[in-house]
Amino acid sequence: MFQHLPPLQSLRALEAAVRHRSFTRAAEELNLTHSAVSHHMRSLEQQLGTALFRRVGARMIPTSVGARLAERVRIGMTELDEAINEAKAGITPDATPAIVRLEISVMTDLAAQWLIPRLDRFSKLHPGIDLVVRIHADIPAPDPYSVDVGIWHQRVETPGFVTRKLLDDFVIAVCSPQLIATVPGFTVADTPKLPMLRFAYRSWRDWQVAAGLPPHEPTRGPIFDDSGLLLRAALAGHGVATARSLLVRDTLASGELVQIGDVRIPPSLEYHVSWRENHPRERAIHAFWDWMQDEIAATVPLMPSPIKSG
Repeated sequence: MFQHLPPLQSLRALEAAVRHRSFTRAAEELNLTHSAVSHHMRSLEQQLGTALFRRVGARMIPTSVGARLAERVRIGMTELDEAINEAKAGITPDATPAIVRLEISVMTDLAAQWLIPRLDRFSKLHPGIDLVVRIHADIPAPDPYSVDVGIWHQRVETPGFVTRKLLDDFVIAVCSPQLIATVPGFTVADTPKLPMLRFAYRSWRDWQVAAGLPPHEPTRGPIFDDSGLLLRAALAGHGVATARSLLVRDTLASGELVQIGDVRIPPSLEYHVSWRENHPRERAIHAFWDWMQDEIAATVPLMPSPIKSG
């Protein structure tokens, strides 16, 4: 039945080479030499009668046939690995379904401010799914094959992946009520009187123009490259911060932060959710996606700001 299958080692080499987009990195992962990986690819191409890679400069780019075959190999190896683990655990067809482990990679700010406070609700709703949460802090997305679900700023354009925008959000200005109280009769026009916290990936000018204030980028004070730390500084009363509304709705509702005016500007970066098509854990992935959408819909709505325009 399986007499025409290529050697397993050659298929593993193909999967790794496509995933890494590199024969060298595939060789390192599989503890092979570069020439051995090249030999496996030539043997596969001869057996299949088609090209699996094409050379572009110094790079080896998988063809559509190579990418598709590598994805099918990856799915098959994943299912085989799960079947072996079930066999080791003595799981039979009539046994209680095994717990599904779903690995997700999520931007630090979204994880800390929104996802983690809600994880208990996911666990209660889906007791058969264990989430493995991995934090990602950089703007460029990592290798999309490294996890089951990625929630990153950068869209994944790799063939065979689904990418959806998490939500339509906007940016507002917030600070602690204690800081507001330092300026009697505070209005939006008084914002420049307060320390303005700087974020490495967002300018103050867009918000200032939308608020009808003279555009002026702060030149002093700390600069944060993590929006979670930026919000911690705002909560501590160190200054005014611009923030995605989704990340501050809970602290606005609790009164820990106050929105300055009703000015809303589009974010410079979005959250995109990505996963592989035909993933062996597709049901768990869809359950997680649907849950996130339900949680976003149930998130505390943004109320009008108590701070007048002035």
